[in-house]
Amino acid sequence: MISLRWKLSLSYVLVAISVVCLVSLAANFLLERQFRDYVKERQEERNRQTVALLARQYQAPGVWKETTVQAIGINALEQGMIVKVRDAGGEVIWDATRHNNGLCQQMLSHMARNMSSRYPNWNGGYTVARYSAKNQFQTVGSVEIGYYGPFFYTDTDLAFINTLNRILLGVTVCTLLVALVVGVAMARSVSAPISRVIETTGRIAEGRYEQRVEHRTDIKELHQLTGAINGLADSLQKQELLRKRLSADVAHELRTPLATVQSHLEAMIDGIWAADPSRLKSCHEEILRLSRMVQDLHKLSKYEGEDLKLERTRFDLGELARAIVLNFEHEFKNKSVALELRTGPIPAPVLADRDKLSQVLVNLLANALKFTPAGGRVEMVIAPQQRGVQMVLRDTGIGIAAADLPNIFERFYRADPSRNRLSGGSGIGLAIVKAIVDAHQGTVTVESQPGRGSTFTVFIPAAPSPQDRE
Repeated sequence: MISLRWKLSLSYVLVAISVVCLVSLAANFLLERQFRDYVKERQEERNRQTVALLARQYQAPGVWKETTVQAIGINALEQGMIVKVRDAGGEVIWDATRHNNGLCQQMLSHMARNMSSRYPNWNGGYTVARYSAKNQFQTVGSVEIGYYGPFFYTDTDLAFINTLNRILLGVTVCTLLVALVVGVAMARSVSAPISRVIETTGRIAEGRYEQRVEHRTDIKELHQLTGAINGLADSLQKQELLRKRLSADVAHELRTPLATVQSHLEAMIDGIWAADPSRLKSCHEEILRLSRMVQDLHKLSKYEGEDLKLERTRFDLGELARAIVLNFEHEFKNKSVALELRTGPIPAPVLADRDKLSQVLVNLLANALKFTPAGGRVEMVIAPQQRGVQMVLRDTGIGIAAADLPNIFERFYRADPSRNRLSGGSGIGLAIVKAIVDAHQGTVTVESQPGRGSTFTVFIPAAPSPQDRE
């Protein structure tokens, strides 16, 4: 398997090669075509200039400056043009092939080699262009200019093309080197934090939940990845602490009633205590407490299970709250705690499981009563919202410390370290509340300050989502 760093580096190099090759091919194609047109136009321009110079050498009828004509012809020959001049009667005044046929053949052969070196399959040959020689708007003869055609490159032209190709090759090499350096640097900036994430997640998988990804990056996705891994580690570390605390809490909750029952039964077996109704009643109460705890755990496991089925019906949550508050009035009155329900004139309909939402209201009211001292006050408000129904429960109880707020919906978690059975309960009620609200795809939050009471807010959507219907 190849590493991400090498893959990214090679991808940069491949992209650079592709771009440079495409640019080089496009440049060669376009420049080649433009250069061909330029060479052809240049050849035609030379031809016409040569014809014009030769025509000006006509002085009188039948009289030419033959010496100058010869000089012009030799100069043209040096530029790759084989000139033949005729007068108006068709007589040859000067012919480059007669002057130096060997040089003409040698020149044509050299041109053929030049073109073959550039184009291996080149098919060219000797080409003759014929022009009329005019002097003062009068035709005084004709000029034939032969050259290697349809066009040819001189040594200077080939040197220019080869230099251009060498420059493109140099640019290609430099680009590849730059792409490789930049690719390695960029790949390292990407792979380094990923390697750190892999290393850290491996340690987290080994149970070292205190590990965190410390590598900083300015890449948005990698920053989100490291944040997610650190968040996962925080969550796992928190869950591990809660698991250990849960084990201690369960052991404590079971140890106390079991120790009480055991000591009472041993005393009665040894004859120290008589098995009278009061002592048997005490044992029975502890057994009932254990039974309630087991029942609460069973409810919680059922509510948190994946196979939880909600028996949804449409009902008024305000009406349900009124019935439950009525059942609690006696208990609140006995503890001298004021209880008020406000539902408003508008119904608060929900499509939900009536029995399970009853459990939510009962648990929240019981929790508020438990932690609100005599003379306090508990207020429940049911209000319809745009997309559901909101229930707010406020009390003037002892409140919850900020450090305990994130954990109060965990099973067996209680902010009261004394574990007073008269006020602490089993520590499962709020966990059941959250499980039921989550099953309805709602939300439950809490705000609290020590000594100033707590406010629980529950929101239940008006209708289930399509996935929930399925």
